[in-house]
Amino acid sequence: MSEAEGPLVVGVDSSTQSTKALVVDAATGRVVATGQAPHTVSSGAGRESDPRQWWDALCEALRQCGEAAHEAAAVSVGGQQHGLVTLDERGEPVRPALLWNDVRSAPQARRLTEELGGAKFWAERTGSVLAASFTVTKWAWLAEHEPEAARATKAVRLPHDYLTGRLTGQGTTDRGDASGTGWWASGTEAYDEEILAHVGLDPALLPRVVRPGEVAGTVRDSHDLPFSKGTLVAPGTGDNAAAALGLGLRPGMPVMSLGTSGTVYAVSQRRPADPSGTVAGFADARGDWLPLACTLNCTLAVDRVATLLGLDREAVEPGTAVTLLPFLDGERTPNLPNASGLLHGLRHDTTAGQLLQGAYDGAVHSLLGALDLVLDQDADPSAPLLLIGGGARGAAWQQTVLRLSGRPVQVPEAKELVALGAAAQAAGVLTGEDPAAVARRWNTAAGPVLDAVERDEETLARIAGVLSDAAPLLERPTDTH
Repeated sequence: MSEAEGPLVVGVDSSTQSTKALVVDAATGRVVATGQAPHTVSSGAGRESDPRQWWDALCEALRQCGEAAHEAAAVSVGGQQHGLVTLDERGEPVRPALLWNDVRSAPQARRLTEELGGAKFWAERTGSVLAASFTVTKWAWLAEHEPEAARATKAVRLPHDYLTGRLTGQGTTDRGDASGTGWWASGTEAYDEEILAHVGLDPALLPRVVRPGEVAGTVRDSHDLPFSKGTLVAPGTGDNAAAALGLGLRPGMPVMSLGTSGTVYAVSQRRPADPSGTVAGFADARGDWLPLACTLNCTLAVDRVATLLGLDREAVEPGTAVTLLPFLDGERTPNLPNASGLLHGLRHDTTAGQLLQGAYDGAVHSLLGALDLVLDQDADPSAPLLLIGGGARGAAWQQTVLRLSGRPVQVPEAKELVALGAAAQAAGVLTGEDPAAVARRWNTAAGPVLDAVERDEETLARIAGVLSDAAPLLERPTDTH
């Protein structure tokens, strides 16, 4: 390992499918070692994982980092949001964790929304309208369907809490991840006693919410880890808040993440509360807020259209008057859970490449509509749109976002932004710095800036018109048999 200019820190990204670890020079942001190990998700009735797999994957990823991990002075864990981890009196999982994308609790989400004052109550109290992803709905499902497991539970944790707790031996979380549970009140920044009482969850089972910049603990004596005993452990946070740290976001800087699902978010100094449910009013990991909107159909849906057409994903052609709404898995934004894809305006002279461009246009239209709701009214409309995620380096995605947004687009060269954000948080507890300022010092958002072009208002209006006219049809459940 080459000599570092500053102390080394470790940032962890424990996602749905794998755990990644980066060892980073806290002075320069240079990544000096990396490791990655997979874990599995059940493919049965729901989406579940054994939390012990996350720990094993973390240990393996750290082993791959070699001596560099042993030299680290601090560590932080970013993790998948919302998952319900239930532990017994020995700290062992009562059952596999219910993950964010386990939708079995949708009936509980509807019921809790109705029983406690409707969407407006939840938006004002917690910052977000309930959906099946939120942890409180999963606890309600567990209490209803597996009451013995609920009774055996002596501690309730989120995925990043579980890993942080195994590092320190203590029960902690942070405001960013807590804000995705549905039982943390964003106005008081404390657990909501009324909601917890309603779902029968003892607040004593929940972790302490560590303040931004506070040390969560130190690494306890463990033979599984390469860390020295006493290595500082930062609070950690959820994956979206960690990515925001990794980009060093300032308030009003817009982000669009192109993955299997698409997200748009920005840091805000105003506490969000959207009763429509489009914007989730998450907290960030610093003390501000992270309003975020999500679409279900992004790169995977567009790639599927390309496959159906027998085209490479970049084989788009201009000049299309066709509208393709790629809602292949239903859609969350706009809220059309029963929708399927819709094609409108097909002509004899329509080409396959124009159809594919239509799919890109439909996916980006949904994200830009959500972005308008995420951004504060005083956000700078000329600020570059930071484009991240698996699709961000695709020319067709870049050109579609440019044309439909009318903004300059910046594509950061840094990868593994969740792990980098966790590393910046670890560096912050060492130096006392704001972790977003650490990431800016590391220049993580650096990358080519694509100049703005005139916004394609005609295409935006056409898609909006088709969506409006077709909404009643899209809302009907489709028989898949």
